[in-house]
Amino acid sequence: MDLLNTLVEKGLRRELPTREEALAVLATSDDELLDVVAAAGKVRRQWFGRRVKLNYLVNLKSGLCPEDCSYCSQRLGSKAEILKYTWLKPDEASQAAAAGVAGGAKRVCLVASGRGPTDRDVERVGKTIEAIKEQNEGVEVCACLGLLSDGQAERLREAGADAYNHNLNTSEATYGDITKTHTYADRVDTVQKAHAAGLSACSGLIAGMGESDEDLVDVVYALRELDSDSVPVNFLIPFEGTPLAKEWNLTPQRCLRILAMVRFVCPDVEVRIAGGREVHLRSMQPLALNIANSIFLGDYLTSEGQAGQADLDMIADAGFEVEGAGTTTLPKHRADALAAAGATGGCGSKASTGCGSESSAGCGSHTEEAGGCGPCGGHAAPSAAPVRTADEARTDLVAVRRRGAGTDLAPNA
Repeated sequence: MDLLNTLVEKGLRRELPTREEALAVLATSDDELLDVVAAAGKVRRQWFGRRVKLNYLVNLKSGLCPEDCSYCSQRLGSKAEILKYTWLKPDEASQAAAAGVAGGAKRVCLVASGRGPTDRDVERVGKTIEAIKEQNEGVEVCACLGLLSDGQAERLREAGADAYNHNLNTSEATYGDITKTHTYADRVDTVQKAHAAGLSACSGLIAGMGESDEDLVDVVYALRELDSDSVPVNFLIPFEGTPLAKEWNLTPQRCLRILAMVRFVCPDVEVRIAGGREVHLRSMQPLALNIANSIFLGDYLTSEGQAGQADLDMIADAGFEVEGAGTTTLPKHRADALAAAGATGGCGSKASTGCGSESSAGCGSHTEEAGGCGPCGGHAAPSAAPVRTADEARTDLVAVRRRGAGTDLAPNA
């Protein structure tokens, strides 16, 4: 297939596909799906071999968010019966993080609901980062706290943060349809602030909210332009009690095409399968590892995920290996650019590496990582997918998290 051969050649050269080529990937037939996965797999192996990076979410503050992101179980007015609690103490967060690290997680993602942190919140998270790094040598820490004010990204970096997550979620043209309390430009500004402070930028999208193919391509091209080092791809879980509770628009095949399109547009970045993989990819999850090189381990922010051991077994059975703490995730050219940016406290030198090129407000920002790091609570436990009727809520597919951070029960790591 000429299209796929062209996309592989461009991916190996870190060359941007045309919009028409990206759209054509999303329009491929089911008969062509395995060819699409194989082609994206060639690009994935060029830059990341057969390694899979494990990430672990710690929900520092759950629920009661003032933002109105339609996909989020922690949103203003949400009727979802999720856990609600205020800030975890540094030692509590560190203990929660240790469970993920013990399960093989290389990065811990610290997420807090809200529009954005106060300076006191940044100080609090800084102490939590220090506690986690003292207990877990070599672990990466990504913060996801919403919209950043001037100077906050620098303070997080000084406290030891390695990355900052703030997802664009959808295209600029349709952003106003899912959120009214902040803008697409607000999100872009926060990603740019993280970059300017020398933090690795983590920014992704949510698929399945009723967007068009053009919207998906638009947001992925925007992520490339922003030079995100990692791109979490969330698949909407329509959480009961939210405005999108009845939006079931995805199939496993559709999810694989979306992942492949992201890989072709951003060939040398960490593509992470985030919220909703258990529900929407289901038995196709191992196939998706041929495209993406990163997943979350265990539970998500407000919903349960696949058991950590099941993830590890899946990775091994599919012929992949867990990425060790001593291995650099990003290809050398991106890792070197990030190190240079960190050394100077800015990212001006990164223009040459933009998302493979040569040349999040409040709880809504948490979507990967469908909670900052996935859609806030948009992650569900694996389950059979019975045939649904029109406008039927699928509460059978969404299990609210009742364990781990903020509870007295052991995490599912």
